[in-house]
Amino acid sequence: MTYFLENDQCRVAVQAHGAELCSLVRKDLPDTAPLEYMWPADPAVWGRHAPVLFPIVGRLPQDTYQHQGQEYRLPQHGFARDREFALVRQTPEELTFELRADAASRVLYPFDFVLRITYQLRGATLTVRWEVHNPDAAADLLFSIGAHPAFRCPLLPEEKFEDYSFQFDHPVSVERYLLAEGLLTGETEPLLRQQAELPLTYALFAQDALVLKQFDFTHLTLRHATSGRAVRMRFDGFPYLGLWTKSAGAGFVCIEPWQGIAGSVGEPVELADKEGILTLAPGQRYTADYSITVA
Repeated sequence: MTYFLENDQCRVAVQAHGAELCSLVRKDLPDTAPLEYMWPADPAVWGRHAPVLFPIVGRLPQDTYQHQGQEYRLPQHGFARDREFALVRQTPEELTFELRADAASRVLYPFDFVLRITYQLRGATLTVRWEVHNPDAAADLLFSIGAHPAFRCPLLPEEKFEDYSFQFDHPVSVERYLLAEGLLTGETEPLLRQQAELPLTYALFAQDALVLKQFDFTHLTLRHATSGRAVRMRFDGFPYLGLWTKSAGAGFVCIEPWQGIAGSVGEPVELADKEGILTLAPGQRYTADYSITVA
């Protein structure tokens, strides 16, 4: 089932399946008809819109991890994106969805959890808030969580992918952390050196996603060179960021704030020892949020 939020500026649609944002339309642009910013999940290219990554971000070596002497298999990005969430709250401005641990999840991931995802629409800004609760009275909850929204790029038929760039609020210097078959290799290469703009080309993504850590910015804008059409994301407090498109001509680009990161090349490891794993003590709650503003 799909649920909607709407105001004078925007209309938002979220699917209960995966609690996935599937549409973000700006209605009031002066020089165009209502404009859809989200990728339509074309299955011939990439069949998702904006999956929620939980309880891991990225791949594990052999899709496997260890916990308390047992081995478990968990697919890339976890299972939440493929589960049905319950709608637990709906107001004119907000939708809140919930997923709880069950027998099926414990086969892959032997933890109790409650995951709530709230979408709040105010003006042209959509804020996405995650809340993870550990209901277990005795055991820690180990998890990562991440966002994977895919934005149409180009937005209009007459435009090209190369008409767009990522723009930063100040000049930045960052390296990209290299991947091999979805796993971190331990190698890096320079991406930006005191630059405030990264022009888009498909060649940028020939070696998979651009994986960033240890960056000093909290906002990133995807902007057309001349029209001013833009998607601006805020992700305060996020230690990792992924930028990705699938292949040349795909027609979308993802901006992915992560509280977690892919595993490293090698053998499966203890989940507690994996980089980017968060630990939530019994009874505790974890919250994080990011926002998307469309112009």
